[in-house]
Amino acid sequence: MSINKVIIFAALITTALTVSISSQVVAHHSFNSEFEADLEGEVEGVVRRVIWANPHIHYFVEMTLPDGYSEIWSLDPPGNLASYRRENWTRETIQAGDTVRATGNLARDGAKKLYPLCITLESGRRLGRCVSPSNETEVTADPSIDYTIKTNDYAVDISGFWTNRYKFRVTVDDFEPSPMPHTPESAAIYASRQYGDDPALRCVPPGLPRLFGSPYPMQVVDAGTHYLVVALQGNTPRWVYMNGRGPLADQPLSSMGFSEGHWEDRTLVIETTHLLPAWLDGSGYAMSGGDDTRIVERWTIADDGLSIDRTMTIHDALYTQPLVRTRGSQRADDEELLESPACDSTSFYSEMLERGELETLFQNSIQE
Repeated sequence: MSINKVIIFAALITTALTVSISSQVVAHHSFNSEFEADLEGEVEGVVRRVIWANPHIHYFVEMTLPDGYSEIWSLDPPGNLASYRRENWTRETIQAGDTVRATGNLARDGAKKLYPLCITLESGRRLGRCVSPSNETEVTADPSIDYTIKTNDYAVDISGFWTNRYKFRVTVDDFEPSPMPHTPESAAIYASRQYGDDPALRCVPPGLPRLFGSPYPMQVVDAGTHYLVVALQGNTPRWVYMNGRGPLADQPLSSMGFSEGHWEDRTLVIETTHLLPAWLDGSGYAMSGGDDTRIVERWTIADDGLSIDRTMTIHDALYTQPLVRTRGSQRADDEELLESPACDSTSFYSEMLERGELETLFQNSIQE
């Protein structure tokens, strides 16, 4: 029958969710293909399972119908992790066991999904477009602030294109000292690694320190308060702040972290913190991330300005000594600056499917 509004009451979820790689649960959804703009609904109940991932998150509930039967529903909020951050909506904001009430659009073809435009928590706090509209309708910029970008008069100019094949070597087990100065914890992690553990196989951005060893070209732009370094591997941008601003009080961890730089004669010194836990290289050495990892790079520019000797020192609680990686760069023209093809994880997931490990991989990625 035709309905304009549906009120759904949900309780604890007790069944496991079994989904394949092709499931709509993890798809990058398009509103028009999945939801009805003129069909509204309300979901109220207890959240039991969460998928917190970019670009979309999903909250799963089990609804108890008046006749006592149960159905599993999915709340698929609009936006992405970057937009949620603007309203301080984090992984911890809604967790398994929390009671929520959500209103929004129902899915097409009777699918048990809601596109919630507003989610109300037990505390009364509201999330979503009822609080933060998706589009700004007025100018909010401060007219007293100069937003333009001005370059600096540094003694050394590193702006322009660089190729990183100069002094390149494969980024696998290339650290000094050798052998790796393991702690018992890092040795155990390394010994237990398995196929599929490498996040790069799943097209997770390699970030630092792996990107430091990449042979792909890069472009450096002097943006006034910072250098913008664009690596062609994965089209990855990096901001190296030169104005001493420091990280935000709630600076999130990321694959590239937060970088600050300063010049010492002809050497650019860059310190990076706030990194996500990751691998140091393709052979599976673990990196702690967070407060336990700090990376210091020294880029020494040759007197003729045509090359850079780059040294990276990694300070990580998992190792008994700092780890050092060295590379080089040399000037290049923009003919080498070709956009990197998008990463395609099809071969990895096909391999996991053949191994019978795909479901386990997915379940491990879900927040319990």
